Amino acid sequence: MREFNGMGEFAQFLGGVALAQHEAEKHLLERAARVVEKRAKERIGEYQGQVGSFAGWAELADSTKADRVAQGFSENEPGLRSGEMRDSISHVVRDGEAHIGSDDQNLVYFELGTSKQPPRSVLGGAAAEKTDEIVKIIGEGAAAVLAGEEVFGGRLAITGE
Repeated sequence: MREFNGMGEFAQFLGGVALAQHEAEKHLLERAARVVEKRAKERIGEYQGQVGSFAGWAELADSTKADRVAQGFSENEPGLRSGEMRDSISHVVRDGEAHIGSDDQNLVYFELGTSKQPPRSVLGGAAAEKTDEIVKIIGEGAAAVLAGEEVFGGRLAITGE
């Protein structure tokens, strides 16, 4: 067990733990956000089954398939045409939060559906699908900080990366 020579040394130690925790939080959120972003991009163009409360994807309408073929795209890859919508998905980590999303309005329609198109969850489905992995990333990293593991250059020494 570590011993401290007075309150000043203990306070300095606690300050170091707080700094390590803050750095680890940013790193762990970044790792988790990358996992969800990657899976969200992979979901576009592939039919998805039900994940948790997120319903599986309905088959594309025959008229949509015909339109896709007429425009030179494959008949049956939901949401994937030029790849622009898929490639618009990105993430930002700041202020203790990770945000995964897109500035492409078409992804909003795709994710939530419209009066003519059923919802096909890409972002929510990816987050639901990767929940166990995210919990593991955050949990193991937080435990490492609490156990006093060092953080080197924004990377936890125990992650094995």
